[in-house]
Amino acid sequence: MKIAVSGKGGVGKTTLAGTLARMLARDGYNVLAIDADPSMNLGSAIGIKSLPAPVTTHKDLIQERAGMPMGMYKLNPKVDDIVQMCGCTGPDNVKLVVMGTIDSGGSGCMCPANSFIKALIRHVITREKDAVIMDMEAGIEHLGRATAKGVDAMIAVVEPGMRSIETVERIKELGQQIGITRYFAVINKANDPGPVADKLAQMGIPVLGTIPFDNCLVQADLAGTPPIDAGCTSVENIRKIKDKLEELFGAEAGVAAEKEDVKAA
Repeated sequence: MKIAVSGKGGVGKTTLAGTLARMLARDGYNVLAIDADPSMNLGSAIGIKSLPAPVTTHKDLIQERAGMPMGMYKLNPKVDDIVQMCGCTGPDNVKLVVMGTIDSGGSGCMCPANSFIKALIRHVITREKDAVIMDMEAGIEHLGRATAKGVDAMIAVVEPGMRSIETVERIKELGQQIGITRYFAVINKANDPGPVADKLAQMGIPVLGTIPFDNCLVQADLAGTPPIDAGCTSVENIRKIKDKLEELFGAEAGVAAEKEDVKAA
């Protein structure tokens, strides 16, 4: 199961991604959580106090693997050992890798880092057999055409408000350009989700579930406590979303695993 979670900043996508990762791990999945948002808050939502150094801070390694003379860079650097080297393990054995930010400013030396990050995400989406939950920024710059083929779904978190809805529409437009075909939405902070659900229906985006406004989530965030450990009642709403994802993609994963076993035999 490979899920990318996106949405406008502040809508609660990191809370959703981190809680889904913990819940799937408790269901027996080997879960790899990828923090691809520049704010780098996914570890807190999972419950990891000491975060691993972002991949982009390993400049010597990136230059060794992706750099070439005269400002050129490799499109397919070696990345299959990076999760082991740069990740950490948190509660419920959730593995976390933090991508970090890439400086922009026209410097050619930044190209190897960009290539390296894209190659790493491509690897974990298309090669890793674990369940992968990616916390994306509002854009989908890290996803390329090859990566998109391995994504089971893009989940857009949306809150009441046109700017949030317009961001979801833009995410779908960008995703379609690279071949992502499955989109779902989670409506957050909405005690009356009807108007937002109507807008999403017009865009052809099914709603996986709704999370009402919950002050417990706010307090948990301020305290740096993962929602799943804070006893927030709205976590049950996220559990229902998780159950739907397992219904949708768990069976498909089982079929794929059976095919791999047949090939191996």
